[in-house]
Amino acid sequence: MKNYILVLLLSYSTFGIAQKVSSYRLTKEDIIQKELDGVSDFPIYKAFEYQDKGGVYELLLCENQKNISKKDTLNTKIQAISTMNDHGGFLEKWRINDVLESTEPKETNIWFWTKYCSTKDLDADGYIEPIIVYGTRNENDEIKRVKIITVYKNKKYVIRAVECDLDYCRSFKKDQNWNTLPQKIKSYVDQLVVKIRKEQGLLLKDG
Repeated sequence: MKNYILVLLLSYSTFGIAQKVSSYRLTKEDIIQKELDGVSDFPIYKAFEYQDKGGVYELLLCENQKNISKKDTLNTKIQAISTMNDHGGFLEKWRINDVLESTEPKETNIWFWTKYCSTKDLDADGYIEPIIVYGTRNENDEIKRVKIITVYKNKKYVIRAVECDLDYCRSFKKDQNWNTLPQKIKSYVDQLVVKIRKEQGLLLKDG
C-alpha cells in the first residue's frame, strides 16, 4: 500500500512539473469557444493561453481598429488583458490601456508589436513573466513611441521610449522600480532592447 501511494505521489509530481509552464497562441475558434470576445472593449488582435504554478491564464491583445482599409488598419486605442477562468466567469489579473497622444507630428496608429512580446518563465521560478511591447507611428510614418512592459508577480515594470531626430525630444526611461526585478529578467529585456534597435533601426536612448 505504501509503495502504491508513493508511485501515485511521484506520478502526480512528475505530471505537475511537466505541466507547470507552457504557452501557446489561441486560434479564432479557441477564442469563440472560450467566450473571450466579451472580455475586452475592443476586437481581439491576438490571444495566448499560458500555464504556470499560479494556474491557466489567457492573455488578450486588443486593438480598436478605428480605421480599416485594404492598405492598413489604424488603431487609436489598445488593451492588453490577462484573465483566468473562474467558475464560469473571468477573473482579471491585470490590464494595460493606452491611446494615441497629441504630438507634433500627429500620432496616427498604436499597435502591439507581437514579434517582440513573449510569455516565458524568464527567471525559472515556475511563473511566467509576460512581456508586452507596443509602439506608435506618426503621420510621417515614423515610429514615435515604444513601450516595453514586463509583468512580474502581477506588477508592471515599464520602459518608455520616445524617438526623435533631435536630442532634446528623445528619451528612454525605465521605471524607478526596474532594478528590483530579478537579474535574469533584466538581462532578457536589455537583450530585447538591443534586438529592437538593430531590427527596426531605432535609437532607443536618452538624448
